[in-house]
Amino acid sequence: MELEHSVLDRYSEGAEQRQPDLCCPVDYDASLLKILPKEIIDKDYGCGDPSRYVKEGDVVLDLGAGSGKICYMAAQLVGERGKVIGIDMNDDMLDLARKYQPEMAEKLGSDRVEFVKGLIQDLAVDLDAVDKHLVQYPINNAESLLRHQTWQQQQSIQNPLIEDNSIDLVVSNCVLNLVHDSDKAKMIDEIFRVVKPGGRVAISDIVSDENVPQHLKDDPNLWSGCISGALQEQDMLDDFVKAGFVAVAYDKWDSEPWQVVEGIEFRSVTITATKPKEDLCLDVGHAVIYRGPYSEVYDDEGHVYPRGQRIATCARSYELMTQGVYGEDFIGITPKTLKEPTSWCAPAGTIRPVSETKGGTHSGSSECCNDETACC
Repeated sequence: MELEHSVLDRYSEGAEQRQPDLCCPVDYDASLLKILPKEIIDKDYGCGDPSRYVKEGDVVLDLGAGSGKICYMAAQLVGERGKVIGIDMNDDMLDLARKYQPEMAEKLGSDRVEFVKGLIQDLAVDLDAVDKHLVQYPINNAESLLRHQTWQQQQSIQNPLIEDNSIDLVVSNCVLNLVHDSDKAKMIDEIFRVVKPGGRVAISDIVSDENVPQHLKDDPNLWSGCISGALQEQDMLDDFVKAGFVAVAYDKWDSEPWQVVEGIEFRSVTITATKPKEDLCLDVGHAVIYRGPYSEVYDDEGHVYPRGQRIATCARSYELMTQGVYGEDFIGITPKTLKEPTSWCAPAGTIRPVSETKGGTHSGSSECCNDETACC
């Protein structure tokens, strides 16, 4: 509990007065900062800019929203059809973010930002509702504690703060490292729960090149300073894969560490990932060709793609491999005549016969050149 209290206290101080040690330099899009109040900018703490991954129409969830800077930046990108939800457990930060909601709604042309009180490791619990319930039903003995726990469990099931499969994009800016190690796996599972099938994550955070020893983790100042709670760089990726995400990647990696403590390098990164769609694996005759340059690659679902081979895929995998982050690496082939759908997921490395894809439509192919002697 000492670590959790150190985080609350330090960020409450950060809501009152700027704390330079809580962030590292970030090159934000200046055009999105123009309409933001100076106080929101000054009292925001982060290590990256996940707003760069926001698309028009997105429903965005910002974990550990703090002053609301990323939320108000994202609100300009989602447009009138989109929505931004910022979640934080710190009342002082929430008060700061909510303070400017009317002003920002007027500037944006609509009220498309909402701030809620909750824990990022348990996105179902509405802490505002918990606060109100405790005023009415205070805990003063074991029986009242058990009653409260039962009520909270029912609330989480019947009225979750963030619904299952409701978010297009989850972002966060240097807060995953503040969650206790025992809750980190649950936190990533919760992110997976709330993201829509086909939805994405863009997480800016601090990682370490080595495992952080316990005596550093026990230091409240290092923990609340976004250092000693950092995930090890390989573990960060592996934990998102274990939760069920695919296309997990470091999209940003600072070459220089932000801090070095006892020889351990702590640096800013941004991880991106996608939640696979829940569609059945139906084979209608698709194939994909991995362009290279590597001799073969594997995806997070265990499929293998040798360079230059027409690999059989189901329709769901075909869409995943030819769109989004995979799209630049693969050529997709849709057969001239689609087969009758059959429930089938091709074993790793299954080659689609050329006869089945001849005359089909190719996606992701190179553009025709302007040389009249060359053909497409």
